[in-house]
Amino acid sequence: MSFSAKVKDELSRQISPARHCQIAEMAAIISLCGKIEIDENDHFCIKIHTENAAVARKYFTLLKKTFNISTDVVIRHNAYLKRNRTYAVVVSDDEEARRILVTTKLLDEHGEVGENLSVVKNLVIQNPCCRRAFLRGAFLAAGSISDPERSYHFEIVCTAEAKAHQLQDIIKTFGMEAKIVMRKKYYVVYIKEGSQIADILKVMEAPISLMELENIRILKEMRGSVNRQVNCETANINKTVSAAVKQIEDIVYIRDTIGFEGLPENLEEIAKARLERPEATLKELGEGLDPPVGKSGVNHRLRKLSILAADLKEKRSEQ
Repeated sequence: MSFSAKVKDELSRQISPARHCQIAEMAAIISLCGKIEIDENDHFCIKIHTENAAVARKYFTLLKKTFNISTDVVIRHNAYLKRNRTYAVVVSDDEEARRILVTTKLLDEHGEVGENLSVVKNLVIQNPCCRRAFLRGAFLAAGSISDPERSYHFEIVCTAEAKAHQLQDIIKTFGMEAKIVMRKKYYVVYIKEGSQIADILKVMEAPISLMELENIRILKEMRGSVNRQVNCETANINKTVSAAVKQIEDIVYIRDTIGFEGLPENLEEIAKARLERPEATLKELGEGLDPPVGKSGVNHRLRKLSILAADLKEKRSEQ
């Protein structure tokens, strides 16, 4: 089971005890994956189609708990894609359908189907707990989340721009910044920061998924920290080795050109020490001298040898 499927399965089992929250969640599910049909006799029918069994189960449960409506879940198989199933939950009774639509504010007092939920201050989602439930329903209906082992990406797909902005505004009330992007004919509300995805899982009340995400984030941060430290140490080692190779090349050139006899005693001493211990650090070279010399002193002497080698090479090229 994918991480996204695990989150939806957990959320499908999260039933708010408050009826107003149940209504808000149902409103989101109808709004994002529902279809309202009106026949020639002005009879209403609500259909919910989804490929996720958890969404169908949640909608079925909400109908029973909130409105005491029992209905059937129809399962259809795609003849070409054997694994592909679609679940349909249908409320075909006109009176029951109208009652649901009025309660969720999808049907106004004049009997007109509208999308009044685009206003954050709407009565259905005026309370923080109801906004949590609405986001939960929206994610169940049209959301997905990537495997946090690979990347951080949370999204809810909307068919209308107004719905996308509505979700963006609701998410903002919880201190998170969601963005909207156009993908084909859909409007996608998304979050890409790991910390904010953790926050929205907390808002939607998915503690098990939140814990799993946080554990993965901690491990990824630890691995990242170790990799950065290793890379830094490797870079330092490469730098030290490159410097030592250059120092030895200069010392060998001096030895083969003019010999060590004409060098000051301190330079001759460090030159021989470097040739004897090519792998030693500056500190280790200094500690091996008699008397010992500090790191800066060793570096100063080696730099003088490097300058001398450069001068010798320049004189040789002029000749």
